[in-house]
Amino acid sequence: MNPSTRALLDAPGPLFLEPDAVLLPAGPADGHGVVVADGSFRAVGPVEELRRTHPHLESVRLPGHLLMPGFVDAHHHLTQSFGSALAFGEPSEIFRRVWVPLERALDEESAYVAAKLAALEALRGGFTTVADAGTRAAVDMEVVASATRDAGVRCVLGLVCNDADDVAGDHAEDADPAVLDRADKHLARYEGDPLVHASLAVSVPEAARSATLRRVARLAAQAGATVQIHVNEHLAGVERSLLRHGLRPLEHLHRVGALGPHLLAAHATLLTPGELTLLADTGTAVSYNPVASAWKGNAVAPALAMAERGVRFGLGTDGTRGDGFRLAEAAEFAQRIAYGLASGDSSCGAGWTWLEHATRGGADAVGLGARTGTVAEGLAADFLLVDVTHPELALSWDLPWELVRRGNRDQITAVFVGGRLRLWHGRPTAWDGAALVSRAVELARATVERAPVTRAHPTSTAARLRSTAP
Repeated sequence: MNPSTRALLDAPGPLFLEPDAVLLPAGPADGHGVVVADGSFRAVGPVEELRRTHPHLESVRLPGHLLMPGFVDAHHHLTQSFGSALAFGEPSEIFRRVWVPLERALDEESAYVAAKLAALEALRGGFTTVADAGTRAAVDMEVVASATRDAGVRCVLGLVCNDADDVAGDHAEDADPAVLDRADKHLARYEGDPLVHASLAVSVPEAARSATLRRVARLAAQAGATVQIHVNEHLAGVERSLLRHGLRPLEHLHRVGALGPHLLAAHATLLTPGELTLLADTGTAVSYNPVASAWKGNAVAPALAMAERGVRFGLGTDGTRGDGFRLAEAAEFAQRIAYGLASGDSSCGAGWTWLEHATRGGADAVGLGARTGTVAEGLAADFLLVDVTHPELALSWDLPWELVRRGNRDQITAVFVGGRLRLWHGRPTAWDGAALVSRAVELARATVERAPVTRAHPTSTAARLRSTAP
């Protein structure tokens, strides 16, 4: 598309967009268009029908493009972006040795820049919504909120509500009043914010007292918000819970009354059949993070079994890499390797499963299903314009499968959030992305130098030298 088209897309609206096709829940619909006004989809339907019902609007023709919902990252850690390859090749539970020390070394500026850098990467990868699971940085949460708002991405912003030592435990019977007070204020703080949606978080179940888990879950449920908790991710965490409570982490959350539609269980890779039943019966949502499983996990979440059992779930990056298409491909690939090959399942979700859970299912999992995730009248206009004339997609016989298997962020021409053009060919439209990256490089070096990060393995270059040393 040429610069004049960009100018039309950047106009305040209303916009009548006419792509080659629109990706609807039932699949790609040729000859369809959308009308965007006041940040939402005003109308979605056949172009000829939209011309009759909106005769005052001139359509913006978008040849060679698919209009599709933006991806939803159901699990992110925005203030960990300075770490990047520090975690590569490391064993599980790196949060103790890498992420917590790194975040605690952040000041206000570095936390803002780290979060905005992560938001930029997310937008470049087609994510219009990210769910942040909370930061350990000693900064006001508005620092992170401002970073995502300024970047132009929608954010479900978690406030960490830990009040126990996740190793030694805390046997106090009552919840910490200060934690509950902060949680209450956080939920109220972002009421009515167009892009930031408050959420509560507990790092892992053992990081909060039983009463706190119960009370935090109740606060979130009453506010229509989510509680984000890393659950059944690593063997060490499951074993600690068994020794401390006689129950696995998910079972412990059920006993204290924390499960339900308000809970977003991150990872959930180590599940028994009984725990799958608990998830299905309580309506608890899961963030399936396949890249995180490959990079530093103990197992792959049984996402196909979740889909079969009706468990709500979205796809999350866990801050690994911000490319929605590669995440969808990883979701299918991980299921094929972990479960499909052994059972002879050559479909493994038939492509559409992973697109759906990367968009509509992800929005539902993070508590925004009534607001975004689908191209539908009345929902927020969070969408992508994808160039389908590239060699990877031009000859497609099955576009949903092709998007999962062969799509990538280079094919994204434009990213819209709340009806506004936020990214054009990978670059922000309203702020200087290159300047942010340059500043992030400076701050990241200083932050990592002062953070007490402990790695189990050397860098790849050092490892190669060791392997080739005489």
